[in-house]
Amino acid sequence: MKNLIGSYPRVRIEGGGRAVVSQAGGVLLVETVRKAGLDTAISAALSPWRKARAVHDPGKILMDVALAVALGGDCLADVGTLRAEPAVFGPVASDPTVSRLIDTLAAAGPKALAAIRSARAEVRKRVWKLAGASSPDSTGQVTVDLDGVLVLAHSDKQDATATWKKTFGHHPLMGFVDHGCGGTGEPVAALLRPGNAGSNTAADHITATQLALAQLPKQYRRGCRTLIRTDSAGGTHEFTAWLAQRGRWLSYPVGMTITDTIHQAVGRVPATAWTPAVEPDGEIRHGAWVGELDGGTLKGWPTGMRLIVRKERPHPGAQLRFTDADGLRLTAFATNTTEIPVAALELRHRQRARAEDRIRAARATGLRNLPLHKTAQNRIWLEIVQIALELLAWMPMLALTGETRRWEPRRLRLRLFSAAAQIITTGRRRHLRFARHWPWTDVITNAIARLEVLPNPG
Repeated sequence: MKNLIGSYPRVRIEGGGRAVVSQAGGVLLVETVRKAGLDTAISAALSPWRKARAVHDPGKILMDVALAVALGGDCLADVGTLRAEPAVFGPVASDPTVSRLIDTLAAAGPKALAAIRSARAEVRKRVWKLAGASSPDSTGQVTVDLDGVLVLAHSDKQDATATWKKTFGHHPLMGFVDHGCGGTGEPVAALLRPGNAGSNTAADHITATQLALAQLPKQYRRGCRTLIRTDSAGGTHEFTAWLAQRGRWLSYPVGMTITDTIHQAVGRVPATAWTPAVEPDGEIRHGAWVGELDGGTLKGWPTGMRLIVRKERPHPGAQLRFTDADGLRLTAFATNTTEIPVAALELRHRQRARAEDRIRAARATGLRNLPLHKTAQNRIWLEIVQIALELLAWMPMLALTGETRRWEPRRLRLRLFSAAAQIITTGRRRHLRFARHWPWTDVITNAIARLEVLPNPG
Protein backbone atom coordinates (compact mmCIF):
# COMPACT_ATOMS: atom_id res chain seq x y z
CA MET A 1 0.00 0.00 0.00
CA LYS A 2 3.04 2.25 0.10
CA ASN A 3 2.72 2.88 -3.63
CA LEU A 4 -0.81 4.23 -3.25
CA ILE A 5 -0.75 8.01 -3.66
CA GLY A 6 -4.02 9.89 -3.41
CA SER A 7 -7.61 8.64 -3.54
CA TYR A 8 -7.87 7.87 -7.27
CA PRO A 9 -6.42 4.99 -9.28
CA ARG A 10 -3.40 5.76 -11.40
CA VAL A 11 -4.07 5.29 -15.11
CA ARG A 12 -1.41 5.49 -17.77
CA ILE A 13 -2.32 7.83 -20.64
CA GLU A 14 -1.53 7.39 -24.33
CA GLY A 15 -2.94 8.53 -27.66
CA GLY A 16 -3.72 6.54 -30.77
CA GLY A 17 -7.05 5.01 -29.72
CA ARG A 18 -9.33 3.78 -32.49
CA ALA A 19 -13.04 3.22 -33.02
CA VAL A 20 -13.96 5.43 -30.08
CA VAL A 21 -16.47 8.29 -30.43
CA SER A 22 -16.49 11.08 -27.86
CA GLN A 23 -19.81 12.81 -27.13
CA ALA A 24 -21.51 9.91 -28.86
CA GLY A 25 -24.74 10.77 -27.06
CA GLY A 26 -25.01 13.69 -29.46
CA VAL A 27 -26.49 11.17 -31.89
CA LEU A 28 -29.77 11.86 -30.06
CA LEU A 29 -29.73 15.39 -31.46
CA VAL A 30 -28.68 14.17 -34.91
CA GLU A 31 -31.64 11.77 -35.02
CA THR A 32 -33.95 14.55 -33.82
CA VAL A 33 -32.74 16.76 -36.67
CA ARG A 34 -33.36 13.95 -39.16
CA LYS A 35 -36.82 12.98 -37.94
CA ALA A 36 -37.93 16.60 -37.66
CA GLY A 37 -36.67 17.36 -41.15
CA LEU A 38 -34.82 20.38 -39.81
CA ASP A 39 -31.71 19.77 -41.90
CA THR A 40 -33.59 19.68 -45.19
CA ALA A 41 -35.78 22.66 -44.22
CA ILE A 42 -32.79 24.84 -43.29
CA SER A 43 -30.90 23.74 -46.42
CA ALA A 44 -33.83 24.67 -48.64
CA ALA A 45 -34.24 28.02 -46.87
CA LEU A 46 -30.57 28.93 -47.30
CA SER A 47 -30.20 27.63 -50.86
CA PRO A 48 -30.15 31.20 -52.30
CA TRP A 49 -26.87 31.77 -50.45
CA ARG A 50 -25.13 28.64 -51.73
CA LYS A 51 -22.34 29.59 -54.11
CA ALA A 52 -21.69 27.71 -57.32
CA ARG A 53 -19.40 24.70 -56.89
CA ALA A 54 -19.54 25.07 -53.12
CA VAL A 55 -18.45 21.94 -51.27
CA HIS A 56 -20.47 22.51 -48.11
CA ASP A 57 -24.19 23.23 -48.00
CA PRO A 58 -25.07 26.45 -46.06
CA GLY A 59 -27.88 24.69 -44.24
CA LYS A 60 -25.57 21.89 -43.06
CA ILE A 61 -23.00 24.45 -41.90
CA LEU A 62 -25.61 26.36 -39.88
CA MET A 63 -26.98 23.13 -38.40
CA ASP A 64 -23.47 22.01 -37.43
CA VAL A 65 -22.93 25.23 -35.49
CA ALA A 66 -26.32 24.81 -33.79
CA LEU A 67 -25.45 21.23 -32.84
CA ALA A 68 -22.11 22.39 -31.42
CA VAL A 69 -23.94 25.03 -29.33
CA ALA A 70 -26.47 22.45 -28.14
CA LEU A 71 -23.57 20.25 -27.03
CA GLY A 72 -22.13 23.12 -24.99
CA GLY A 73 -20.16 25.27 -27.45
CA ASP A 74 -20.22 29.05 -27.17
CA CYS A 75 -18.40 30.24 -30.30
CA LEU A 76 -18.14 29.37 -34.00
CA ALA A 77 -14.82 27.56 -33.54
CA ASP A 78 -16.48 24.99 -31.27
CA VAL A 79 -17.85 23.34 -34.40
CA GLY A 80 -14.46 21.61 -34.37
CA THR A 81 -15.85 19.14 -31.81
CA LEU A 82 -18.16 17.87 -34.54
CA ARG A 83 -15.45 17.91 -37.18
CA ALA A 84 -13.48 15.45 -35.06
CA GLU A 85 -16.28 12.86 -35.28
CA PRO A 86 -17.28 12.55 -38.98
CA ALA A 87 -18.73 9.08 -38.40
CA VAL A 88 -21.54 10.66 -36.36
CA PHE A 89 -21.80 14.23 -37.67
CA GLY A 90 -20.65 13.82 -41.28
CA PRO A 91 -18.32 16.24 -43.07
CA VAL A 92 -18.02 19.56 -41.24
CA ALA A 93 -16.82 22.80 -42.83
CA SER A 94 -13.59 24.49 -41.78
CA ASP A 95 -13.62 27.46 -39.41
CA PRO A 96 -12.99 30.01 -42.23
CA THR A 97 -15.88 28.55 -44.25
CA VAL A 98 -18.18 28.81 -41.23
CA SER A 99 -17.15 32.43 -40.63
CA ARG A 100 -17.71 33.35 -44.27
CA LEU A 101 -21.24 31.92 -44.18
CA ILE A 102 -22.11 33.94 -41.05
CA ASP A 103 -20.79 37.09 -42.74
CA THR A 104 -22.81 36.32 -45.88
CA LEU A 105 -26.04 35.77 -43.95
CA ALA A 106 -25.39 38.86 -41.83
CA ALA A 107 -24.96 40.92 -44.99
CA ALA A 108 -28.29 39.60 -46.29
CA GLY A 109 -29.96 40.99 -43.18
CA PRO A 110 -33.75 40.54 -42.87
CA LYS A 111 -33.94 38.19 -45.87
CA ALA A 112 -31.68 35.60 -44.26
CA LEU A 113 -33.40 35.96 -40.88
CA ALA A 114 -36.81 35.52 -42.49
CA ALA A 115 -35.63 32.41 -44.34
CA ILE A 116 -34.28 30.77 -41.18
CA ARG A 117 -37.37 31.67 -39.15
CA SER A 118 -39.70 30.35 -41.84
CA ALA A 119 -37.89 27.00 -41.83
CA ARG A 120 -38.07 26.82 -38.04
CA ALA A 121 -41.82 27.50 -38.06
CA GLU A 122 -42.37 24.83 -40.69
CA VAL A 123 -40.47 22.22 -38.70
CA ARG A 124 -42.13 23.20 -35.41
CA LYS A 125 -45.52 22.31 -36.83
CA ARG A 126 -44.25 18.83 -37.78
CA VAL A 127 -42.55 18.26 -34.42
CA TRP A 128 -45.69 19.16 -32.47
CA LYS A 129 -47.68 16.77 -34.64
CA LEU A 130 -45.14 13.98 -34.02
CA ALA A 131 -45.16 14.67 -30.27
CA GLY A 132 -48.93 14.31 -29.98
CA ALA A 133 -49.96 14.35 -26.32
CA SER A 134 -46.44 15.46 -25.33
CA SER A 135 -46.62 18.63 -27.43
CA PRO A 136 -47.27 22.04 -25.82
CA ASP A 137 -50.56 22.37 -27.72
CA SER A 138 -52.09 19.20 -26.26
CA THR A 139 -54.24 21.32 -23.89
CA GLY A 140 -55.69 23.34 -26.77
CA GLN A 141 -53.87 26.53 -25.77
CA VAL A 142 -50.26 27.63 -26.23
CA THR A 143 -48.59 29.89 -23.67
CA VAL A 144 -45.80 32.25 -24.75
CA ASP A 145 -43.67 33.97 -22.10
CA LEU A 146 -41.81 37.17 -22.97
CA ASP A 147 -38.80 38.13 -20.91
CA GLY A 148 -35.64 40.20 -21.28
CA VAL A 149 -32.14 38.92 -20.62
CA LEU A 150 -28.92 40.84 -20.06
CA VAL A 151 -25.96 39.47 -22.03
CA LEU A 152 -22.66 40.87 -20.83
CA ALA A 153 -19.93 41.96 -23.24
CA HIS A 154 -16.28 41.99 -22.26
CA SER A 155 -15.12 43.92 -25.32
CA ASP A 156 -16.37 46.87 -27.36
CA LYS A 157 -18.96 45.17 -29.57
CA GLN A 158 -21.45 46.97 -31.76
CA ASP A 159 -24.52 48.13 -29.80
CA ALA A 160 -22.99 47.01 -26.49
CA THR A 161 -23.84 49.75 -24.00
CA ALA A 162 -24.35 50.29 -20.31
CA THR A 163 -27.37 48.40 -18.98
CA TRP A 164 -29.92 49.28 -16.32
CA LYS A 165 -27.99 47.05 -13.91
CA LYS A 166 -24.87 49.15 -14.48
CA THR A 167 -23.22 46.35 -16.45
CA PHE A 168 -22.13 46.47 -20.10
CA GLY A 169 -23.56 44.47 -22.98
CA HIS A 170 -26.83 43.76 -24.79
CA HIS A 171 -30.45 43.37 -23.69
CA PRO A 172 -32.27 40.87 -25.96
CA LEU A 173 -36.00 40.29 -25.55
CA MET A 174 -36.86 36.59 -25.72
CA GLY A 175 -40.06 34.61 -26.16
CA PHE A 176 -40.53 30.99 -25.05
CA VAL A 177 -43.36 28.51 -25.47
CA ASP A 178 -44.05 27.07 -22.02
CA HIS A 179 -44.23 23.27 -22.01
CA GLY A 180 -45.78 23.28 -18.55
CA CYS A 181 -44.67 21.42 -15.46
CA GLY A 182 -44.10 18.23 -17.47
CA GLY A 183 -41.44 19.62 -19.79
CA THR A 184 -39.14 22.52 -20.53
CA GLY A 185 -39.77 25.15 -23.20
CA GLU A 186 -38.74 26.21 -26.68
CA PRO A 187 -37.78 29.66 -28.04
CA VAL A 188 -40.03 31.41 -30.54
CA ALA A 189 -38.63 34.94 -30.49
CA ALA A 190 -35.28 36.65 -29.93
CA LEU A 191 -35.03 40.38 -30.52
CA LEU A 192 -31.47 41.68 -30.23
CA ARG A 193 -31.36 45.10 -28.56
CA PRO A 194 -28.65 47.43 -27.23
CA GLY A 195 -27.77 47.19 -23.57
CA ASN A 196 -29.60 50.45 -22.79
CA ALA A 197 -32.89 49.24 -24.30
CA GLY A 198 -35.73 49.78 -21.86
CA SER A 199 -37.32 46.85 -20.05
CA ASN A 200 -40.83 48.19 -20.69
CA THR A 201 -40.46 49.37 -24.30
CA ALA A 202 -43.89 48.64 -25.79
CA ALA A 203 -42.71 48.60 -29.43
CA ASP A 204 -40.19 45.87 -28.63
CA HIS A 205 -42.82 43.77 -26.86
CA ILE A 206 -45.11 44.10 -29.86
CA THR A 207 -42.34 43.07 -32.25
CA ALA A 208 -41.36 40.10 -30.06
CA THR A 209 -45.00 39.00 -29.88
CA GLN A 210 -45.32 39.18 -33.66
CA LEU A 211 -42.16 37.10 -34.07
CA ALA A 212 -43.50 34.55 -31.59
CA LEU A 213 -46.90 34.28 -33.27
CA ALA A 214 -45.24 33.79 -36.66
CA GLN A 215 -43.46 30.73 -35.24
CA LEU A 216 -46.69 29.03 -34.12
CA PRO A 217 -48.92 26.85 -36.32
CA LYS A 218 -51.64 28.91 -37.99
CA GLN A 219 -54.44 27.62 -35.77
CA TYR A 220 -52.78 29.32 -32.79
CA ARG A 221 -52.79 32.76 -34.36
CA ARG A 222 -56.59 33.00 -34.15
CA GLY A 223 -59.41 31.97 -31.83
CA CYS A 224 -58.01 32.90 -28.39
CA ARG A 225 -55.81 29.78 -28.41
CA THR A 226 -52.60 31.63 -27.58
CA LEU A 227 -51.75 33.21 -24.24
CA ILE A 228 -49.12 35.99 -24.12
CA ARG A 229 -47.65 36.29 -20.64
CA THR A 230 -45.22 38.95 -19.36
CA ASP A 231 -43.95 40.42 -16.13
CA SER A 232 -44.50 44.07 -15.22
CA ALA A 233 -42.23 45.14 -18.12
CA GLY A 234 -45.17 44.37 -20.40
CA GLY A 235 -47.66 46.33 -18.31
CA THR A 236 -47.68 49.45 -20.49
CA HIS A 237 -50.60 51.32 -22.05
CA GLU A 238 -49.35 50.76 -25.61
CA PHE A 239 -48.70 47.03 -25.30
CA THR A 240 -51.94 46.21 -23.46
CA ALA A 241 -53.88 48.29 -25.98
CA TRP A 242 -52.24 46.35 -28.83
CA LEU A 243 -53.14 43.07 -27.13
CA ALA A 244 -56.69 44.25 -26.44
CA GLN A 245 -57.21 45.05 -30.12
CA ARG A 246 -56.62 41.35 -30.76
CA GLY A 247 -58.73 40.28 -27.81
CA ARG A 248 -60.96 38.09 -29.93
CA TRP A 249 -58.08 35.74 -30.67
CA LEU A 250 -55.36 36.53 -28.16
CA SER A 251 -55.42 36.14 -24.37
CA TYR A 252 -52.98 37.78 -22.01
CA PRO A 253 -51.94 38.37 -18.44
CA VAL A 254 -49.32 41.11 -17.99
CA GLY A 255 -47.72 42.16 -14.73
CA MET A 256 -48.56 45.60 -13.39
CA THR A 257 -46.54 47.97 -11.25
CA ILE A 258 -48.11 48.79 -7.88
CA THR A 259 -48.92 52.50 -8.21
CA ASP A 260 -50.42 54.80 -5.60
CA THR A 261 -53.80 54.38 -7.28
CA ILE A 262 -53.64 50.60 -7.03
CA HIS A 263 -52.29 50.81 -3.49
CA GLN A 264 -55.23 52.94 -2.37
CA ALA A 265 -57.75 50.74 -4.22
CA VAL A 266 -56.49 47.64 -2.42
CA GLY A 267 -57.40 49.25 0.90
CA ARG A 268 -60.99 49.67 -0.28
CA VAL A 269 -61.51 45.98 -1.12
CA PRO A 270 -63.71 44.40 1.59
CA ALA A 271 -62.29 41.43 3.47
CA THR A 272 -65.02 39.16 2.09
CA ALA A 273 -63.85 39.83 -1.48
CA TRP A 274 -60.43 38.22 -0.97
CA THR A 275 -59.98 34.59 -2.08
CA PRO A 276 -57.23 32.30 -0.74
CA ALA A 277 -54.47 31.75 -3.30
CA VAL A 278 -53.95 28.19 -4.54
CA GLU A 279 -50.97 26.03 -5.43
CA PRO A 280 -50.58 23.93 -8.62
CA ASP A 281 -51.75 20.82 -6.74
CA GLY A 282 -54.98 22.61 -5.75
CA GLU A 283 -53.99 23.14 -2.13
CA ILE A 284 -54.71 26.50 -0.52
CA ARG A 285 -51.68 28.74 -0.06
CA HIS A 286 -51.89 29.87 3.55
CA GLY A 287 -51.01 33.49 4.12
CA ALA A 288 -51.81 34.60 0.56
CA TRP A 289 -55.02 36.02 -0.89
CA VAL A 290 -56.23 37.16 -4.31
CA GLY A 291 -58.75 39.85 -5.13
CA GLU A 292 -60.03 41.80 -8.13
CA LEU A 293 -60.10 45.57 -8.14
CA ASP A 294 -62.97 47.61 -9.53
CA GLY A 295 -62.83 48.08 -13.29
CA GLY A 296 -62.77 51.84 -12.87
CA THR A 297 -59.62 51.83 -10.76
CA LEU A 298 -57.34 52.58 -13.71
CA LYS A 299 -58.21 55.28 -16.23
CA GLY A 300 -57.11 55.15 -19.85
CA TRP A 301 -56.52 51.40 -19.99
CA PRO A 302 -58.31 49.00 -22.40
CA THR A 303 -62.01 48.48 -21.79
CA GLY A 304 -62.78 45.18 -20.11
CA MET A 305 -59.29 44.72 -18.69
CA ARG A 306 -59.37 42.97 -15.30
CA LEU A 307 -56.93 44.04 -12.59
CA ILE A 308 -56.11 41.31 -10.07
CA VAL A 309 -54.01 41.77 -6.95
CA ARG A 310 -52.28 39.23 -4.73
CA LYS A 311 -51.38 40.01 -1.14
CA GLU A 312 -49.30 37.70 1.03
CA ARG A 313 -47.27 37.58 4.16
CA PRO A 314 -43.61 38.04 3.24
CA HIS A 315 -41.06 35.39 4.06
CA PRO A 316 -39.31 35.80 7.42
CA GLY A 317 -36.58 38.40 7.08
CA ALA A 318 -37.93 39.83 3.81
CA GLN A 319 -37.87 43.61 3.57
CA LEU A 320 -41.18 45.27 2.80
CA ARG A 321 -41.53 47.87 0.04
CA PHE A 322 -43.28 51.21 0.35
CA THR A 323 -45.99 49.86 -1.99
CA ASP A 324 -46.85 47.04 0.39
CA ALA A 325 -49.87 47.40 2.66
CA ASP A 326 -50.50 46.42 6.29
CA GLY A 327 -47.35 44.27 6.35
CA LEU A 328 -48.44 42.30 3.27
CA ARG A 329 -46.53 42.05 -0.01
CA LEU A 330 -48.61 43.24 -3.01
CA THR A 331 -48.30 42.15 -6.64
CA ALA A 332 -50.72 42.79 -9.50
CA PHE A 333 -51.43 41.78 -13.06
CA ALA A 334 -53.98 42.58 -15.75
CA THR A 335 -55.79 40.13 -18.01
CA ASN A 336 -58.59 39.94 -20.55
CA THR A 337 -59.68 36.43 -19.51
CA THR A 338 -63.16 36.41 -18.04
CA GLU A 339 -64.34 32.84 -17.55
CA ILE A 340 -61.73 31.68 -15.02
CA PRO A 341 -61.85 32.33 -11.22
CA VAL A 342 -59.35 34.88 -9.92
CA ALA A 343 -57.38 32.32 -7.88
CA ALA A 344 -56.82 30.17 -10.97
CA LEU A 345 -55.91 33.24 -13.02
CA GLU A 346 -53.36 34.29 -10.41
CA LEU A 347 -51.82 30.80 -10.37
CA ARG A 348 -51.61 30.83 -14.17
CA HIS A 349 -49.82 34.15 -14.14
CA ARG A 350 -47.49 33.13 -11.31
CA GLN A 351 -46.33 30.17 -13.37
CA ARG A 352 -44.69 32.71 -15.66
CA ALA A 353 -41.74 32.24 -13.32
CA ARG A 354 -40.83 29.23 -15.45
CA ALA A 355 -39.53 31.75 -17.99
CA GLU A 356 -36.58 32.26 -15.65
CA ASP A 357 -35.71 28.60 -16.14
CA ARG A 358 -35.78 29.12 -19.92
CA ILE A 359 -33.44 32.10 -19.55
CA ARG A 360 -31.07 30.01 -17.45
CA ALA A 361 -31.08 27.29 -20.12
CA ALA A 362 -30.43 29.90 -22.82
CA ARG A 363 -27.46 31.28 -20.91
CA ALA A 364 -26.07 27.75 -20.75
CA THR A 365 -26.66 27.32 -24.50
CA GLY A 366 -24.79 30.01 -26.36
CA LEU A 367 -26.29 33.08 -24.69
CA ARG A 368 -23.65 33.53 -22.02
CA ASN A 369 -22.16 36.08 -24.38
CA LEU A 370 -22.54 37.21 -27.99
CA PRO A 371 -19.28 36.02 -29.59
CA LEU A 372 -19.30 38.13 -32.75
CA HIS A 373 -18.50 41.81 -33.16
CA LYS A 374 -21.22 43.23 -35.41
CA THR A 375 -24.90 43.38 -34.56
CA ALA A 376 -25.94 41.76 -37.85
CA GLN A 377 -23.65 38.81 -37.12
CA ASN A 378 -25.00 38.42 -33.61
CA ARG A 379 -28.55 38.39 -34.95
CA ILE A 380 -27.57 35.26 -36.90
CA TRP A 381 -25.97 33.91 -33.73
CA LEU A 382 -29.28 34.39 -31.89
CA GLU A 383 -31.02 32.31 -34.55
CA ILE A 384 -28.38 29.60 -34.06
CA VAL A 385 -28.94 29.70 -30.31
CA GLN A 386 -32.69 29.32 -30.83
CA ILE A 387 -32.18 26.30 -33.10
CA ALA A 388 -29.92 24.74 -30.47
CA LEU A 389 -32.50 25.36 -27.75
CA GLU A 390 -35.24 23.94 -29.96
CA LEU A 391 -33.25 20.74 -30.43
CA LEU A 392 -32.77 20.52 -26.66
CA ALA A 393 -36.56 20.87 -26.25
CA TRP A 394 -37.69 18.72 -29.17
CA MET A 395 -35.44 15.75 -28.40
CA PRO A 396 -36.92 15.22 -24.89
CA MET A 397 -40.41 15.90 -26.24
CA LEU A 398 -40.04 13.15 -28.86
CA ALA A 399 -37.72 10.68 -27.16
CA LEU A 400 -37.68 11.01 -23.37
CA THR A 401 -40.29 10.24 -20.73
CA GLY A 402 -40.98 11.04 -17.10
CA GLU A 403 -38.42 13.01 -15.13
CA THR A 404 -35.88 12.98 -17.98
CA ARG A 405 -38.19 15.19 -20.05
CA ARG A 406 -37.55 17.99 -17.57
CA TRP A 407 -33.76 17.77 -17.65
CA GLU A 408 -32.16 21.08 -18.50
CA PRO A 409 -29.26 21.40 -20.98
CA ARG A 410 -26.48 21.02 -18.41
CA ARG A 411 -27.87 17.73 -17.18
CA LEU A 412 -28.55 16.44 -20.69
CA ARG A 413 -24.93 17.12 -21.61
CA LEU A 414 -23.47 15.58 -18.48
CA ARG A 415 -25.53 12.39 -18.51
CA LEU A 416 -26.46 11.77 -22.14
CA PHE A 417 -24.48 13.74 -24.71
CA SER A 418 -21.09 13.27 -23.03
CA ALA A 419 -21.39 9.47 -23.12
CA ALA A 420 -18.66 7.86 -25.20
CA ALA A 421 -19.23 4.84 -27.42
CA GLN A 422 -17.41 2.36 -29.57
CA ILE A 423 -18.14 2.50 -33.28
CA ILE A 424 -18.44 -0.82 -35.07
CA THR A 425 -18.97 -1.45 -38.78
CA THR A 426 -20.77 -4.67 -39.69
CA GLY A 427 -22.65 -5.48 -42.86
CA ARG A 428 -21.77 -2.06 -44.28
CA ARG A 429 -23.65 -0.42 -41.41
CA ARG A 430 -22.21 1.56 -38.52
CA HIS A 431 -23.26 0.88 -34.96
CA LEU A 432 -22.55 2.83 -31.79
CA ARG A 433 -22.00 0.63 -28.75
CA PHE A 434 -22.36 2.56 -25.51
CA ALA A 435 -20.66 1.44 -22.32
CA ARG A 436 -22.72 -1.06 -20.37
CA HIS A 437 -21.66 0.42 -17.01
CA TRP A 438 -22.75 4.01 -17.87
CA PRO A 439 -25.77 4.68 -15.61
CA TRP A 440 -27.79 6.35 -18.38
CA THR A 441 -27.07 4.00 -21.29
CA ASP A 442 -30.63 2.65 -21.12
CA VAL A 443 -32.00 6.20 -21.32
CA ILE A 444 -29.94 6.82 -24.48
CA THR A 445 -30.80 3.54 -26.21
CA ASN A 446 -34.50 3.76 -25.35
CA ALA A 447 -34.60 7.35 -26.64
CA ILE A 448 -32.94 6.31 -29.89
CA ALA A 449 -35.49 3.51 -30.26
CA ARG A 450 -38.38 5.98 -29.86
CA LEU A 451 -36.88 8.28 -32.47
CA GLU A 452 -36.32 5.46 -34.93
CA VAL A 453 -40.01 4.48 -35.00
CA LEU A 454 -41.12 8.00 -35.89
CA PRO A 455 -42.02 8.50 -39.55
CA ASN A 456 -39.42 10.12 -41.77
CA PRO A 457 -40.24 13.57 -43.19
CA GLY A 458 -41.47 13.94 -46.73
